Formats: sequence, C-alpha cells, structure tokens
Amino acid sequence: MSDLRAGMHRGRGQRLSEIVRLLHSGVTRVEDLAVAVKISESTVRRDPASLEAEGAIARTYGGAQPFAPFRETLLHDRMSVEVEAKTRIGAAAAELVEDGSTIFVDAGTTTAHLVECPGGRTDLIVLTRGLEIALAPADSPIEVIVVGGAVSSSSHGMTGAVSQLVLERFAVDIAFLGCDAVHPDRGVGEPTIEEAATKEVAARNARRSVVSAHAAKLTAGAVPAWAPLPLGWTLVTDESSEARLQPYRDAGVELIAAGARLRER
Repeated sequence: MSDLRAGMHRGRGQRLSEIVRLLHSGVTRVEDLAVAVKISESTVRRDPASLEAEGAIARTYGGAQPFAPFRETLLHDRMSVEVEAKTRIGAAAAELVEDGSTIFVDAGTTTAHLVECPGGRTDLIVLTRGLEIALAPADSPIEVIVVGGAVSSSSHGMTGAVSQLVLERFAVDIAFLGCDAVHPDRGVGEPTIEEAATKEVAARNARRSVVSAHAAKLTAGAVPAWAPLPLGWTLVTDESSEARLQPYRDAGVELIAAGARLRER
C-alpha cells in the first residue's frame, strides 16, 4: 500500500489533530498539508469543514489558519459533525453507568449519543439541561428531571440561576459533560460564562465528572469561558496521539479510549 493510501486509512480523528498541529506550526496551504499528512488534496479540503464547525480553525482561500475567533455553531449544524466518533464516545461513556445511579447528562450532540446507549439499565434517574436529551429516554422507565433555566438558541441547553439552583440540590453519581473545548488544567471551555458556571456546579456536586470530547476539541481554539473541574476527572475521547494525551495524564486525568488504543504509561 502506498504512503498516500496508508495515510487515507488512518483514523480521521488522528488526522484532524495532525492538521491542526501543522497549522499551528505555520503550514497553511492545502498542497503542503496534503503532503505532510499523506492524504489527497481533496480530503484536506473536506477536513477543514469539520474543524471549522468546532471552532478549531478558520478556512482561507487555498488553505486554513488555526484558532479563529470563537463562534458557537448551531446544534443542527453540529449534529452532522464527527457522528461516528461521537457514537463511539457515547457508547464508551454509557459503560460507566451502573444500575440505580443518578446521573447528570449535559446538553450537546456528543452526550446525546450517551442516552441512546443505556445498555439495558432502566433503574436510573437522569438530570439534564438539554431539551433533546430529556426527550430521548422520555418513553422509557428511566426517570428524567429537566433542571430548567434559560434556553440557549444555539445548544438548546438551559443555563442560569434556575439551573444552578436545581443542580445544587442534587448529589449525582456521575456528571457527563459536553464541551466546546477541553484543557487538562482549565477544564471545559464554553461560549458563555453562564454555561461554564452551570457545568462547574454540575461537576462540583457529582462523585465523578466525565467529559465526552472527540479529538478536534482537544485542539479547539480560544473559547470565551472555562469551567474548572474537580481533580481526577475523566476524559472519554477518540484521540490517539500521545502528544495530545500526555498533558492530561500529567494533570491526573483518567483517560478512556473510544475507538482508539490509549497506551499506558
């Protein structure tokens, strides 16, 4: 198999991460990116659409540049981005849920895949701030509690004083968080301080905090607000690059693979 064909068969998440790394190093032309990543130019031209939707890059004529000013993507547009990766991540996260648990499930397209994979568990209480998340198990025996609050037109997630007040009243077993970006030290990045604060409260009142994030979100651009997470939080991701993962290991973050093999220390 030629180098070009071998490159085309590599994991897409790993390829997207490599493109972002190259952009940061100053490689911005499509032709140069194709040679460096060992894929076709047509594939390079398609990949930036996913990265741009996640806020990781800004496309330019004939190439791209890293870290565009943050612009939250509408939920409808995000639903078609990295669907396979999000499905794997949701399934891996769902395996952490035990019978009889009370869990918080964040709004978002990645966490939506989690509630689609209950694994036969029905003795659950699910708190959520996501409208779509609340509807998914509504016809099942699972008890669903919507935390309330002001609804975001972009994410369909609820935030604000009402959301935080409700979340303060519960002690959940696991808080499953989505994000626009994730960082080993800063936590999860969000488009507004209200969303960041809501996630921080959810994590603070959980025995375990689990972040679901596909590979591009580990290299996403600067977001306006961050929610710090408790020590020892968990990251479920399809990222397989040790260079990307090592800072999380160093920060004491537990890593769970979703469709990728994470090497042990």
